[in-house]
Amino acid sequence: MERTGPPYTAARAANRIIKSAAGFSMAKKKASRQGFNILIVGQAGRLQYEAILFAASLRFSSPDFSGRLFVAVPQPGPRWSNDPSIRSQPVLDLLDALGAEILPFQNTAFGEVYPNGNKIEALLQMPEREPFVFFDTDTLVTGDLMQVPFDFNRPGASLRREGTWPKPTLYGPGYHGIWQALYDRFGLDFESSLDLSQPDEYWKRYLYFNAGYFFGACPRAFGKRFLVYAQSILKDPPIELVGQVLDPWLDQIALPLVIHSFGGGRNALPDGLLDGSVTCHYRHFPLLYARESDRVIEVLEEVAAPNKIKKVLKTYDPIKRMVYQGRGHKVRALFDQANLPPREQIIRNRIKSNGFWMR
Repeated sequence: MERTGPPYTAARAANRIIKSAAGFSMAKKKASRQGFNILIVGQAGRLQYEAILFAASLRFSSPDFSGRLFVAVPQPGPRWSNDPSIRSQPVLDLLDALGAEILPFQNTAFGEVYPNGNKIEALLQMPEREPFVFFDTDTLVTGDLMQVPFDFNRPGASLRREGTWPKPTLYGPGYHGIWQALYDRFGLDFESSLDLSQPDEYWKRYLYFNAGYFFGACPRAFGKRFLVYAQSILKDPPIELVGQVLDPWLDQIALPLVIHSFGGGRNALPDGLLDGSVTCHYRHFPLLYARESDRVIEVLEEVAAPNKIKKVLKTYDPIKRMVYQGRGHKVRALFDQANLPPREQIIRNRIKSNGFWMR
């Protein structure tokens, strides 16, 4: 028997979400200028369903958002062995009802060998010189995005990260030497990127982001530089990177260099908004239920409740089982959210050992 989650009225949720999307469409026609646009990536499989949840949560939690929501969809081509585009008409219809605009694009550099490169190449198709915020599709909007004080002339990105790259080897170089080589490669001032409050050779001293969100003044200028830096690092890495793994970290290696080159850096936004009270980058549904706030669970289950949305999302097994059949709350019961394990891998292992892992 399917679970409906905490008390809510599906009809009320549906009215709020769809009414917000309709109001957005009307405002879009009247507005001569948007404050900023949003870009996410969607394609066949998991991402198309996450795109629906992102769009629905945006309309639910930030009904006054006046910009354009683009769902960038890679098109079939030589970089893909299978067609990556969204071909499900119910998915496309629902995204349209939620006010999303499909943005087709061709992969010329990465494709399926490095799907994280989609975010780089999609930027090149966005409206030029219009401020943008990119979000990974596995994100929920849980607060009012219009209240976030973006300074698009000082770009920034997510600081919800671990020290995943680089991994200095026994014989060196260390963090300092590796990062300095990259800044030197692109003619950037390395010293001004350092956080001198952190000790030498500690990963937080060096500019490093999670690429789950980032923002800037012009998506095409940002994307062009992002692509140049990423391809240079991939095809001709500095000698200091010998022994370093680039996949899947390439986007996160190039991103701080791009942001620094445009005059941005860490702490570009007040703490606690993105990756906090306004958005949640959940990554996988079992992790969402294990570690995120009650507010995130509430938003997820409320926006997934309307029949029009539920009918489509139920066709994706992880959402069907985690959200609609209550498995997510069994995962949540395994953890004390006020005292979570210090490392994500421990959380994953506990979920897997109980047979609840899905992706």
